[in-house]
Amino acid sequence: MRKWGPSNKRGTMARQAASAIPFVDERSFEQEVLLSELPVMVDFQADWCGPCKTMAPEFEALARELEGKARFVKVDIDRSRMLAQQLRIQSVPTTMVFLGGRLAAAKVGALRKAQLLQMIEPFLPRAEGAVTPAEAQELHKQGQIVFVDIREQAAYGRVHLPGAVNLPAEQIRSRLAELHMLPGAPVLYCRAGDKAKALADEFAKDGIGVAFLDGGILAWEAEGLPIERP
Repeated sequence: MRKWGPSNKRGTMARQAASAIPFVDERSFEQEVLLSELPVMVDFQADWCGPCKTMAPEFEALARELEGKARFVKVDIDRSRMLAQQLRIQSVPTTMVFLGGRLAAAKVGALRKAQLLQMIEPFLPRAEGAVTPAEAQELHKQGQIVFVDIREQAAYGRVHLPGAVNLPAEQIRSRLAELHMLPGAPVLYCRAGDKAKALADEFAKDGIGVAFLDGGILAWEAEGLPIERP
């Protein structure tokens, strides 16, 4: 984390041209950030800031991962001093999340990708029935849900979520009684979440409300949550 320092306009312009993340300033901030229908994560940084450069690849990696779900922009405080002053930016890097024209979250200091995701995740658009790994873990601790692994039995046998039961996708419709007799609300999951979402959507069309784990077991493991192996 660094306090404000001298501007290097030539270096800043070269870095902006090389960045995969667009830069905004006082003239474009309202249109690109405040009027956005998606949540917007803003990285306030400066060319002379070492921690800003350290955070840059983490910020860009998350932007690629959440493409279509959120917007990511940067602000160079030396080229947008008035904007930085209005938002009371006192040191860089400072990261802010805006939603619906309002500041929703802010943190100071260089952040890793997981920390950035944790910061913006509550504001991401979510499919009907989607449950995040963090939400699912808490509900599971409380005994409110049961994980339902819809992968093949071999994959389930190698690794699965705590207390999960295995109901492969191709068998689950013939085993609905088992689904309804679980001691908690079922939460379907697969490897990456796409197959579980599709199955939950099919059930919804039939009037059966079933939740699914957003991002699947990959998202669960990415957050360092516990898994079970034989």
